[in-house]
Amino acid sequence: MNMLDKGSGEAVAPYFESEEFDRRRDAVRHAMSGRGIDTLLVSAPENIFYLTGLDHWGYFAPHILVVPADGEMILLTRAMEKVTIANQVRNARFEGHHDGETVADLLGRVLSGRLGSVGIESWSSGLPHGLAEALKERLTASRFLDASGLIDDIRMVKSPAEQALMRATAKVSDAGAQAAIEAIAEGASERHVAAEAERAMIEAGGTFPGFGPFIRSTRRLGEEHTTWTSDRFGTGDAVFLELTGCVARYHAPLGRLIHVGHAAKETYEMAALTADAFAAVVGAMREGVLFRDVYAAWQGVVDRAGLSHYRRHHCGYVVGIGLPPSWTGGNKVTGLRRDSDIVLKTGMSFHVLSWLMGTGRGDFFMSNAVLLGPSGAEVLTRTPSGVTVR
Repeated sequence: MNMLDKGSGEAVAPYFESEEFDRRRDAVRHAMSGRGIDTLLVSAPENIFYLTGLDHWGYFAPHILVVPADGEMILLTRAMEKVTIANQVRNARFEGHHDGETVADLLGRVLSGRLGSVGIESWSSGLPHGLAEALKERLTASRFLDASGLIDDIRMVKSPAEQALMRATAKVSDAGAQAAIEAIAEGASERHVAAEAERAMIEAGGTFPGFGPFIRSTRRLGEEHTTWTSDRFGTGDAVFLELTGCVARYHAPLGRLIHVGHAAKETYEMAALTADAFAAVVGAMREGVLFRDVYAAWQGVVDRAGLSHYRRHHCGYVVGIGLPPSWTGGNKVTGLRRDSDIVLKTGMSFHVLSWLMGTGRGDFFMSNAVLLGPSGAEVLTRTPSGVTVR
């Protein structure tokens, strides 16, 4: 069970009972054995959180979690984080370095002597090139192996406790979306909408997400990862909303396109098509199905509507644990793509997008968090997804 503050209903670190962390550590050690890794150096903040429950803003500085084939784990970072780690981490010994040295210097002392094969997360955002080189200089290993993706693959399948947190997070996402939609009006600013969304999500029990809310209106609809400005809405504007709540570092994103004053006739037609395509994705999500076949279900609806020229790079991607600067779980996107042979498993959760923008026949967009639970695909976010005019 996840650990909850009984007074407020909000999750409080370290979020899970020790058995949950034991299961995760054991799964990682099993994967290490399969790759011939004797010692794993975990540097991705999302993966350190997954194995220890450490939730703080201190990840801007490198952390290394040492996972040996057996025995205690060791968490190394700046010495000033001692109190936070003592309060949150129950399953790893802490070692801190002063600010005149690096975590590599400290690790060289802690892991003195000859090691066997050492796995490092070469593609981790928490492992700068200089640090990786320093680690290799200070450690005597029989060989270094790239362990990128080892923990990420395990994290894709959520336990029952994690699934419960995804559902709780979706409620926070809906609270933020409702507040944002209600704030949209002619003359209102993107900044005001962002403030209302953030306020609502924090008061609903959320914490800081990996991304802040994406809020942009007609002149900036083609931008991707940009957020609010001081622009004010005018009649006829379309307002793009994409946001997520965050509870215990779990994310359940959703997206909507809201219209100010009125919406064109073709908007309603495109909204119906995006809804049909979204339903096709949800209907295709079953244990054992390939990611590419889920994408094909989305594309099939679009093709039959006479838009076979229109293609997307994906129709959704895996979500769950996230730390800034992303809610995707790291510096990559594991998407429901046309060429992906990843197999769906019960416990996976996604941000599913039905996105039809720039088709030449009108624009619409909607997205939701979806969990492949024990009873099948479950749409977690419930904000109304049809044409909304404010």
